[in-house]
Amino acid sequence: MTARRSPDDGLQPERTALAWSRTSQAVLANGALLLLRDTAHYGGPLRFLPAAAAMVIAGATYLIGRRRLAVLNRRPLPARLAPRRQVTTIGWAVIALIVVTSVLLTL
Repeated sequence: MTARRSPDDGLQPERTALAWSRTSQAVLANGALLLLRDTAHYGGPLRFLPAAAAMVIAGATYLIGRRRLAVLNRRPLPARLAPRRQVTTIGWAVIALIVVTSVLLTL
């Protein structure tokens, strides 16, 4: 983790990094649980697809979080701080993963 530049910076960069890390870990755990779920009943190569998607989403979430930490540690701060596109993309990806997980749990 990058050190803050001055004591007056606050904890915003650290809180942001922790939030993105927690999100990526939760998505990764979802993928692991999908792999472990009833492997005898549902076999075949397609069972790895949702878990692989979860791994990709988790990796992307982690990388976005690292980039956000770097942006928030810059001084002076950039004029545009809101990561709207990244948050929207990850949000829709997580929603898609929730739908896939829900469908698989009903099978």
